[in-house]
Amino acid sequence: MVTRGTFEPLSSQQMKRTTDMSKKCKKNLLLFFDVCVNSFAGFTRSRPVELLSLYVIQDFCLIVSLTILLVNFFGTYIFQAGLIQLLYFRFRTTLILCVIYIVLNISLHIWHMTIHWQQPLIHYWTKGFHSLYAVHRIVAVLYYYFYKRAAFKIGDPRFYEGSKWVEKQLNFA
Repeated sequence: MVTRGTFEPLSSQQMKRTTDMSKKCKKNLLLFFDVCVNSFAGFTRSRPVELLSLYVIQDFCLIVSLTILLVNFFGTYIFQAGLIQLLYFRFRTTLILCVIYIVLNISLHIWHMTIHWQQPLIHYWTKGFHSLYAVHRIVAVLYYYFYKRAAFKIGDPRFYEGSKWVEKQLNFA
């Protein structure tokens, strides 16, 4: 029975749920920030220094989100047992898309700042820049989908305990 003004420590399950919610919230916040920068960066075109700092923060957040995903992989029973190949096969598309998206993002930002630094309000896009922009946006949608899917899948309890499922997966691989 809890009385008013007393503190009752959280159980290990409650603590784990709180930590999981915190991790999910951080991942979603980073994805939301990335979507917002991709959507609204054009509004800061007239101020190239602010746009540059926004791009740097976005690229930093992408690297942090990849790091968080990798840390989640490192915390699984499968990784700690040395079964990295199983994790790689389950999440290789996500990992490859994350790296491709980061490279495309940095490339697009460098090219955009090079073109528009001197005259930010001139709308001049080369065919190559237009193509890179379109590919970037397509890969961005794929990145959001696969990252969210991987973040959801990595929360599966089967990755955090030894089970018959792990043995079955090893027999298939």
